[in-house]
Amino acid sequence: MEITYDIVRSDPEVVDLIRVSNDNLGEIGYTEHGDRHLDVVAERAKKLLLEIGRDDRTAELAAIAAHLHDIGNSVNRIHHAITGAILAKSILVRLGMPFAEVHKIIGAIGNHHEGEGDPVSDIAAALVLADKSDVHKSRVRATGDIISDIHDRVNYAVTNSDLYVKNEGEIIGVELLIDPKVSSVMEYFEIFLDRMNACKSAAEYLGAKFELIVNGVKLA
Repeated sequence: MEITYDIVRSDPEVVDLIRVSNDNLGEIGYTEHGDRHLDVVAERAKKLLLEIGRDDRTAELAAIAAHLHDIGNSVNRIHHAITGAILAKSILVRLGMPFAEVHKIIGAIGNHHEGEGDPVSDIAAALVLADKSDVHKSRVRATGDIISDIHDRVNYAVTNSDLYVKNEGEIIGVELLIDPKVSSVMEYFEIFLDRMNACKSAAEYLGAKFELIVNGVKLA
């Protein structure tokens, strides 16, 4: 039986690891990392690979990697990508996924965090781009402090974010709408510059040029 995104998403262990991961991050003041974020990242990673001509199975594996990419936060935020890859391997092997596919997924998960990894495959590159593009006001928790916490403030200021492909895969970009009454574009770069550099590297791995558009203005 081929292991699909829907099978992984409904697995009880996966469901609980995601719950615990999101709860843990909430306790230490991070934005939402639960089902909403994972659904967005999985959809974007799969769509990106299909749009640049990768095969259906590679795109499905990217969606699976996206759904599992943050489960390492169930243990600790530090090096969560590597921890998550280790946890994901045991789950996917238990489900019966072939080793070759398991190892593609854990390589993507282990390399998704900026400053701790590199785009080592199409799946890894797609995961980085999908993950870093998800900046949005809906990720700010009800207990968030948008006045003093710059991460909450910047996320809350973003009313729309999109990952797109142009010119038949020659350009991969992120477009944001930022409410300047809530946060400035400068603040966005203050906390997300490393993530945009990771997106640039990921796009280049996929043979594309990366661009960033904020409030209708091309910045990169």
